[in-house]
This record gives sequence, C-alpha cells and structure tokens, in this order.
Amino acid sequence: MQLPKVTRRATSDADKSAAAQVYPCESCGADLRFNPGQTRMVCDHCGHVQDMPTATHRGETGLSELALAPVLADGFPDVDIEDTRVLACPNCSAQIELGPDQHATECPFCATPIVADTGPGRQFKPQGVMPFAINEAKATAALSKWLKGRWFAPNGLADYARKGRKMTGVYAPFWTFDAETSTRYTGQRGDYYYETRTVTVNENGRAVQRQQQVRRIRWRSVSGHVARHFDDVLIYAARSLPEQHVANLLPWDLSGVAPYQGSYLAGFTAEGYTVELPQAHHQAQAKMVQVIQSDVRRAIGGDAQRIGAMDPQFRDETFKHILLPIWSAAYRFRGTSYRFVVNGQTGAVSGDRPWSYWKIGFAVVAGAIVAAAAAYGLR
Repeated sequence: MQLPKVTRRATSDADKSAAAQVYPCESCGADLRFNPGQTRMVCDHCGHVQDMPTATHRGETGLSELALAPVLADGFPDVDIEDTRVLACPNCSAQIELGPDQHATECPFCATPIVADTGPGRQFKPQGVMPFAINEAKATAALSKWLKGRWFAPNGLADYARKGRKMTGVYAPFWTFDAETSTRYTGQRGDYYYETRTVTVNENGRAVQRQQQVRRIRWRSVSGHVARHFDDVLIYAARSLPEQHVANLLPWDLSGVAPYQGSYLAGFTAEGYTVELPQAHHQAQAKMVQVIQSDVRRAIGGDAQRIGAMDPQFRDETFKHILLPIWSAAYRFRGTSYRFVVNGQTGAVSGDRPWSYWKIGFAVVAGAIVAAAAAYGLR
C-alpha cells in the first residue's frame, strides 16, 4: 500500500527553532548549557548553575500523542512546524542543525568538515526529549572500556580514542507509534507423535537390528483471532547511523522522555529527521506485524505451527516525534575512519569494529602451534 506524502506548511516568524535559542548566565551573561544527569543548567565560563527556564511554548507543557490519520491525509498543522538551519553532511547524509552564529562545523558521525547552507529548513517540532543522563567523561570511559574489550583492535586505537578528540552530544530524531491491532488468522497446528520402527545397524562388524523411535507431526487446520496494543514502537528518523549501531544502543527507557523544552538542547547538537512520517509509519507497521506473527504462533499452539494467512487491522494509531541522546565520536586512525556512538541514557556502546591484522595473524600462528603441540603429544 502506498502511503500519502506528508507536506510541510508555513509557520509564523515568531516560531523559532531550538537551535536559535540562547540561555544567558545570570552571573556573567555567557551561554548556559544543559548539565547531563541533572535538571539544571551550567555556565562553562564562570561555573554558575541555575534552574531550567519554565516551558512556555506549545508542546513544552505536556507530552501527548498525535492522531496519525489526519496528519497523513492533510500534513502537519502550521503551529507544529519550525524553521531550522540544517545542513547535510556530504559523506553520511546526516542533517545537522546549527545555532544562529554557526556557519561551519564538523559532522559528529563521520568527522567530515561541512559548511552551512544559506537556506533555512522546515521541520515538524519534537514533542519530547530524553535529556542526557551521562556526561562526556562517562561516555568516553564507556567507549574506552568497549575498545579494550576488542582484542583484535589495534593497540593504539583505545589510547587514541581516550586522548583524542572530544565527543559530541547529539540529540538524534526518532518517531514513536502506538496502535490497537486486531488480526484474524488461518493456519495449521502440528503435534508431535512417535512411531517405533526396526532398523539394522553395524555393531562390531555384525548386522544388528534395533528399535528406534521416529518423530512424526500430525497437522490439523486452525483459525482464530489475536489482539494486541502497541505502545511506543521506536523508529530511527535519520540515515546517518547504520541500522546495527542503532539496534546496539537498545533498550531505551522511554519513561524518561520529558515534554520538549529547548533548554535541554543548550550546549548540544540536534540532528534533523530525514525519514519522513509515512515511511516511518510503514516501518513501524512492519515491526508490529512481526510481533503479531509471534502472537499467532502462540495462539495456534502445539509443537509446530504453520501460518496460512493473517489480516492485521490497525486502528487508533498515534505518533510522536522525540529526540534521544547519543554521544558520538569519529576518529581517523592510520588513515582509516572509525565511528563510535554511546547511548546518552544507559552508556551502551556501538561502533565500527577495528581489526589489527597483526593480532589476527599472531592468533592464527599461535593456534597452529598449540594444535601441533597437542597432536605431537598424542603420539
């Protein structure tokens, strides 16, 4: 089924992006940043700490689901669109939002230098944000530990990562979907039973008859109905990170998602979404169908199952656009680029696995020596 395209409508000049918001220090006037693991903001210039500002914008006073069908049909409401300064990385296609005084930056996912476009972008405003729970020091420690656990990694890479460039805190875009589902199915239930048969085997050079139990399956046709409520099916809304990297950062505790407030983004980078709502919806439904298949197999029961047909129906579908925290680092080591990401809530790490061919070769030689010694000892 082809899904309708979501259009983006114009917004008022008063509707500013989070990237354009600044939060001045009450003590010295420098810009504040959000302090990970706390609910306060800190000034890097003078060390002053102050409370987060009170949310006043639409969408910041409550975290709510939006009905999906009207948005797929008519597009996002005008009030939910914001202007952003977004530039695309020419290497990994990440969409990076810039502050008002930034004109160039470096991609946090692949370390490619990029220069800002002159034209603004327009995107659907996030409804929720998961604040960073771990700071850069803890993220760096988690990355170093992860690298040390890769025995075949080059010896110098862990030290290079620990002593090298700073990590970048990035709020990555995600869509979440809720749905009530009802599915009728047909299939077959298989139950095991056993038959005894006589077989001839060779035993000490003699033909001997033995009785053997052989498993068979008795199939019978079944049909029925299953229902399931899906809550917060999570879809990564960008393409800058490989699918496996995103999967390795799971799970997220989405109960920690707070109503969107721009002050959470102070001092961090935000990535714009490149996976539009209809495409994300299609991916979410595919994930739901996989779960429904498991429900159907359980409902069929028995020892084996065959699903003939399913007719999943989706209703009361809702969605949210949220931002989740990721610490990112991209390193170039001996001419090769490596990308690493750390879950900003849990500290889970994923990255491009580096290999040391010297270590691999040494392991192969050592294994051959051990095998030869063992063989010699058996003589």
